[in-house]
Amino acid sequence: MANYSFVLAESLSFGTILAVIAVIAIIVVLFVIFSFFNTWLKALLAGAPVGMITLLAMRLRGVPYGKIVEARITAVKAGLNLTIEDLEKHYLAEGALLQTIQALIAANKARMNMTWEDATRIDLATKGTGKTVLEAVRTSINPKVIDCPAGKATIDAVAKDGIQVKVKARVTVRTNLDKFVGGAQEETIIARVGEGIVTTIGSSESYKYVLENPDRISKVVLDRGLDSGTAYEILSIDIADIDVGDNIGAKLQEAQAIANKNMAQAQAEIRRAAAVALEQEMKAKIQDMKAKVVEAEAQVPLALAESLKSGNMGFMDYYKMQNIQSDTRMRDSIAGVKPNNNPQK
Repeated sequence: MANYSFVLAESLSFGTILAVIAVIAIIVVLFVIFSFFNTWLKALLAGAPVGMITLLAMRLRGVPYGKIVEARITAVKAGLNLTIEDLEKHYLAEGALLQTIQALIAANKARMNMTWEDATRIDLATKGTGKTVLEAVRTSINPKVIDCPAGKATIDAVAKDGIQVKVKARVTVRTNLDKFVGGAQEETIIARVGEGIVTTIGSSESYKYVLENPDRISKVVLDRGLDSGTAYEILSIDIADIDVGDNIGAKLQEAQAIANKNMAQAQAEIRRAAAVALEQEMKAKIQDMKAKVVEAEAQVPLALAESLKSGNMGFMDYYKMQNIQSDTRMRDSIAGVKPNNNPQK
């Protein structure tokens, strides 16, 4: 009897443990159900059902299941067949989930051939660039206008006659979704259009021709295929404003003339300095020659003394020479000639 009571007690204890475990399990299940019930019911009523296990798995992975379910409801209501796995993958890749879905919806409404993979690829490519996939799709549907130039008032170019022409253009572009990833952005379009305008004006014979035919700028620039390798397709280039600037050619000629004058003055100064130097050199040579003459004249008395001493010349010869010199000086005095042979004024 005692053994039977012991067995019965053990059975009751084991049954109590199982009952407690069952109650805890039921409480946990009820807690999970109540935690996800609103989200699960919202998805079910919206026609985009999501299983409780899937919600629990997202919760364990740290994914905001409420945001994923909201995105799926938006996609299903728009007729997009996107799975929870597709949305979760894009979220985990740090993509803009809601904007990507809105972009895909806009593309489908516009009957554009765009898939979920294309939308996610463009969204991830625009991350950190300040642009969004939704903006890219909207620009593809509704072309946007870009002012050229972007940083200053006008594009300034000079025609062959030297007259400056100032131009302001507006470029209408549409997003090329096939080349959006890896394609050049608006800055490249603006730079290429500006280069084309400068080239077209620079090749014109006269500024008058540019003013008379502003559409020629648009035609020439469009024919160059400036949208090659970019994320946009250029639809049109319109000249918004065109005006005449300064006479750059005249200013350049004036500056060149001033430069030539300064160069000529510098060369003339060089020649003048050379002439002054040559004059001083000639004066120095004259003084040198005078010194040599004085030196030679100083040798004459010595030579006469040597001749008298050696007997080569007599005293009578010396006196005759002195008389001849006196007569010569007298004649010069009567004729009015100075000793240096310059006529007296």
